[in-house]
Amino acid sequence: VTLHLNPISSVHIHQKPLVFLLNSPLPLVWKIKTERLAPGIRRLFFVSLGSVVQFEKGNFSLSAETEEKLFPEKNEHLLQWAQKEYGAVTSFTELKISRNIYIKVGE
Repeated sequence: VTLHLNPISSVHIHQKPLVFLLNSPLPLVWKIKTERLAPGIRRLFFVSLGSVVQFEKGNFSLSAETEEKLFPEKNEHLLQWAQKEYGAVTSFTELKISRNIYIKVGE
């Protein structure tokens, strides 16, 4: 699955840390493609057990961290866990089948 990340239209270059919880019932290869995200900013990618994250060429991967995590099974529990762990959730998306996911990041 390819995760396409770029800033909302009102933000030229996104310069804030991001945390992504990438959960799947089956192990996946998550390919991260970015546009207009500032280099050197901490970005965390937590993936379900057995999954991996691949970054496109460039320096984005130097400041990104990946970690396998055992997530709660149901989406409601995952959302509650994320809110407890990080204090807020700004976006939650559930997809049954997808090869490409497009996410706009920003204020």
